[in-house]
Amino acid sequence: MLEVSGITRVFGGVTALEDVSFTIRQGAITGVIGPNGAGKTTLFNIITGIYSRTSGRVLLEDRDITGLPPERLAHLGMVRTFQNIELFGTMSVLENVMVGLHTKSSSGLLACSLKMPWSIAEERCIRKTATKWLEFTGIGELAGDTAGNLSFGKGRLLEIARALAVEPRIILMDEPAAGLNSQETLGLAHLIGKIRQMGVTVVLVEHDMELVMDVCDRIVVLNLGKKLAEGTPREIQENREVIAAYLGDE
Repeated sequence: MLEVSGITRVFGGVTALEDVSFTIRQGAITGVIGPNGAGKTTLFNIITGIYSRTSGRVLLEDRDITGLPPERLAHLGMVRTFQNIELFGTMSVLENVMVGLHTKSSSGLLACSLKMPWSIAEERCIRKTATKWLEFTGIGELAGDTAGNLSFGKGRLLEIARALAVEPRIILMDEPAAGLNSQETLGLAHLIGKIRQMGVTVVLVEHDMELVMDVCDRIVVLNLGKKLAEGTPREIQENREVIAAYLGDE
């Protein structure tokens, strides 16, 4: 589904990533973990077109997508969520998801301004689809609330709902459990399982090791900008180099 090949990123004299390569299997849940500063978010930013790479390439279903901007990637079926929640705070919860459906819209500014029949019908369809994804993520009752007033956990769910509204084939989540309590994290694990059941490939950067070990099929470990290990959750748990990277050699 996704192939990361030889990705290197140098910021000035600092090498944030060095020759990182791995593949993501279609329909799988893959975790990308590592200590702070390992390069996980930088890697996500390169894959999703926010950062440029110094060298290497990214393939989506054998298509070279290296350096494509996020809006192009959304059209190709790749979306992401962010470590810091990115919402339109003054808009309603429903409107935030409707914004995510812009890739499905064909009406132009003139048609919308003149309220042409096809434009009205399209907006009605977009509203219905947005409502469906809010209900899927468990926050349908909050549709009319202002997004900026949501709790942190509900904001996470809204961001995921907006990403899913594009009907992606692969979704990358950057620390989705950050700031969540234990009950919210359990709900997130269930939601990730539901997303996989729809046939969507999931890749997540996460520090919550219990969540990672529970939901992931495979795990990629980064340390100091390099790939340290890759394998099943059990293999990673028993890997001495991974244990040393997190806990120290002794």
